[in-house]
Amino acid sequence: MEGRLEFTKEDFGNEKELIDLINNACDTMEEIYKEGDYPKLMVKRTWSDHNPIITGEMAVPSAYRWYLSRELKKLAEKGAEIKIFPSRPRMAMNDPAIFDNADEDDWDITQKKMFLYSPERIDISLDRLSHYTGTDPSDFQRYILFTNYDMHVEVFKELFPDCVQPDRTVQMPAYHHKLPENKGFTLVNIGVGPSNAKTISDHAAVLRPDAMVMVGHCGGLRNHQDIGDFVLATGFMRDDGVLDDILPLNIPITPNHLLNVYLKEQLDKHDRSYRLGTVYTTANRNWEFMKRRTVDKIHISRSVAIDMESATVATNGYRYRIPFATLLCVSDKPLHGKPKLSGAAQTFYQNSKEKHLKMVIDAINMGKEAYPDGLPNASIRAINEPLMGGAE
Repeated sequence: MEGRLEFTKEDFGNEKELIDLINNACDTMEEIYKEGDYPKLMVKRTWSDHNPIITGEMAVPSAYRWYLSRELKKLAEKGAEIKIFPSRPRMAMNDPAIFDNADEDDWDITQKKMFLYSPERIDISLDRLSHYTGTDPSDFQRYILFTNYDMHVEVFKELFPDCVQPDRTVQMPAYHHKLPENKGFTLVNIGVGPSNAKTISDHAAVLRPDAMVMVGHCGGLRNHQDIGDFVLATGFMRDDGVLDDILPLNIPITPNHLLNVYLKEQLDKHDRSYRLGTVYTTANRNWEFMKRRTVDKIHISRSVAIDMESATVATNGYRYRIPFATLLCVSDKPLHGKPKLSGAAQTFYQNSKEKHLKMVIDAINMGKEAYPDGLPNASIRAINEPLMGGAE
């Protein structure tokens, strides 16, 4: 292999030849990376009048090969000219300058999703992903579920007994139900709080997953909610604070519409009691000790539930252009004399855990069947990033 590859639509005449070319392209990127350079991908989109050439460097292309294969295939079929070549030597992970090249203050949020991250950022994030989850980043699947309860892990392992599991004790263990082309599910137990939620979604995002879903519990805030009811988030009140200096609070964050449609269908199918509405995310687990101040915010936001992770995951989904959704189950009602007390909580957990996770998995399967190449992503593009097939 010469570490360089160029091809256009004229270089393949049928599907098999195209697939062979795409495999060769991914092999070339992986070989360049193994030999000590960052592979650079240059795409000339002949149909674009205003932004014909898009380019970027890669790191660890083997970890998200499924994504690169899919996107390169789409581009090649449309007539793009594609070039792959070595860019520059890889930076050592212990080089003090590596964080200068991964600084998000210099981040161009309008970049194409394929080129959203610098290769240094990818290297760092994938190394940390392995550190936090105890699994290889290449084991991560396209559909990532976040939870903060071991009971959901237990259900996941019962549903998928052959799933890949952590090889050691770690902070945020991950479990992977692997399918060809990474079309399976990953479940990560992220623990409690928005800091963990930001950390894991920062790093998992470099894998360009097709969806991230928060599967958690919440405090119910309305009179007509019962323990065990579900909450399907349609918006988020960001009181977690961890991303305020990165994404202004006046930017609306809403979940992916199609994911919500499929989740709602599952709730209706199983005749579950639920509410649609705003989820209030706080960084203070003991917010009840500041009741007056917090309740004022809750009333203004008209929130129906309170938790500690959903808005954080949703905000990072927005930033990184990953379809996201949140399905919570009401575990307590602290404003109505039903705080989360140990005995009652354990009974609730046993009654809710299996149905909760299974509905989310079934909802995503509906999306996979309708959109095998990923959910439509027009809603997560920048205003100056036209659709690949649209007028530019």
